[in-house]
Formats: sequence, structure tokens, C-alpha cells
Amino acid sequence: MLTKIMKTIVIAEAGVNHNGSLRLAYRLVDAAKKAKANYIKFQLFYSKELTTAYAPQANYQFKNTKKKQTQLKLLKKLELNLVSFKKIKLYCKKRKINFLLSVFGVEELKAFKKLNLKIIKIPSGEINNTQLLKCIAKMNKKIIISTGMASLKEVEFAIKILKKNGLNNKKILVLQCTTDYPTQLKDVNLNAMTAMKKKFKVEVGLSDHTIGHEASISAVSLGAKIIEKHITLNNNMKGPDHKASLNPKKFKELVSKIRNVEILLGNHFKKPSKSELKNKKIVRKSIVAKNNIKKGEIFSDANIICKRPEGGISPIYWNNIIGKKSKQNFKVDDFISLK
Repeated sequence: MLTKIMKTIVIAEAGVNHNGSLRLAYRLVDAAKKAKANYIKFQLFYSKELTTAYAPQANYQFKNTKKKQTQLKLLKKLELNLVSFKKIKLYCKKRKINFLLSVFGVEELKAFKKLNLKIIKIPSGEINNTQLLKCIAKMNKKIIISTGMASLKEVEFAIKILKKNGLNNKKILVLQCTTDYPTQLKDVNLNAMTAMKKKFKVEVGLSDHTIGHEASISAVSLGAKIIEKHITLNNNMKGPDHKASLNPKKFKELVSKIRNVEILLGNHFKKPSKSELKNKKIVRKSIVAKNNIKKGEIFSDANIICKRPEGGISPIYWNNIIGKKSKQNFKVDDFISLK
């Protein structure tokens, strides 16, 4: 799942930003590929299975669409069928970017199985969907589960169901998530991500719904293995999620910053870098004569000092020098030697 070169998997969440259009879905794939994302993710749902006919929109959906309508009416326009997803999968293969899907119900899971994908995403709204969790666990695939709107106990409950039905910790990756579009920085709570990693002994990541890059960058520095971020072709397009998404240019900038953070993090070994070694000889000091020293004179704090450059006896041997008798004459700034 993870590569040695790129430690953090970046998922471009297309979601429903295709606005129900296969043509726009292809363009989102192209944008994600150009931005150097590892995956592009879409959402597999059947609107009539997902919501009742009377369920209202979420506040952010109304705010972003400026239209009063039921969830069913909104989602019906954004639904893609299995045939479309098969085409998108083939297009992803052609463009050499990994294809990923979120699944919202048991009926949708039946369609998912026909796509033969190795990883399945469980969205935040399904974290308490016991029936779906059981069915997914029995497929024995790697899963990514978002935790928006959930308490720690609810996350624990979901993980127990997954493990009880056959999954082990190595196949479960948990994303810290805040279900608000866009998410305010004060609500991101990255420490919850590290807390879940410690408590559940699983890999973690961030599903980032903030407008900028800071949350994702910070999450990588804290050990996130996956960053999921919405991508759109244009923030001014009509639809519920475009406002909380990154356009292609900004998404590419995010991926670049994540790769830079990985370079900054380095490894767990403390040692001089190759670039430092050329400076070490100049910056480190040696024990030298503070003033002229005659043969037979005793070395003391009064006649020796530490100065740049490196090349003589290191200052760490200062106490080995003090009290010894000089075996030769030294001029000011000569390297001290006991020979």
C-alpha cells in the first residue's frame, strides 16, 4: 500500500465534484494525476438506498448550493452507476493513477465487489452501520475508515466489529476527520489522530476538509500515512463540496509540500549530513596555543585555548592536556600536540 519513495499516500477525493457527469469525472482524474496524487476517490451510493425522501439537506449543502431541496433530490443528480465507475476505473488505469471508492451501503457493496478493488473506503456517516461493517470485514480487504462526527467509543465499536469479523490491525487505517465543509482549524483536532493510533494500534491519517494546506502538512509531520483532500476543477462550480475543495493548482501545491515535509522528517538516526561534513572542519575547534609556549612548559588554562578550525586535538580532550609538559615550542595559534 505504501511505497518507499513516497511515505504518505495522497488521496484526491473527487467525491461528487463530477456533478453527475462522466466527462467531468474524467477531467478530475486528469487533474489528480497532474497533481501527482497517489489515488483518486469517488463515492459509490444509490440515492434511494442512502436517504429517505424527506431527509433535509445538511446546512453546508444548502449554504454551498443555495437551493432548498431534499437530500434525495440533491444526491440523485450526483449519482453515478456501476457502468460509469467501470469506465472511470479503466480510465484511471490508462492514466496510471489508483482508483478508490467510498461505499455507503450493503446494496452498493454488491456493485463494489464487481470492480475488484483492493482497498475499500468507509465514509464517516457509515461508522455505526453495523451491517455494512460486518459485510466489509468479511471481504478481508484493506480498509480506510473516516471518523467524522464520531466519539472515541464509537470508533472503538467500529474497529471491534471489523476485527471480530476477520480483519486484523494491519488491514485497518483510521482517518481523523471533521464533518464540516469547510472545517475550521479549531475543529481539526490532530491530537485525536495520534491518540487513536496509540489506543487502537493502527495506522492513521487525516481526511482534511479545511480550505488550506496547514492541517494536512501538520498531520504528515505527526505521522499520518494517508492524506485525503477534496479536489475540484473549479471552486465556483455548482455543488455541495466544491467550496471546501482544492482546485488543481492548489492540490498540486499540497502534494509538493507533503513531499517536502517527508524530506524534512528524514529518519530516526542522528548523524551529520553530507552537506554538514564540509563545514565541520571549519566550524569545529581544536586546542591551540593561546600565547607562545616553550618546551618544558606546563599546559594550563593560561596558555592554551580552543579555536577554529578542526584538525588538531579536539576540545573533548582538554582535561588530558591540562597539567602535561610541552615537548616542543609552540607559537600563538599552533595546534597543540603531545608528541
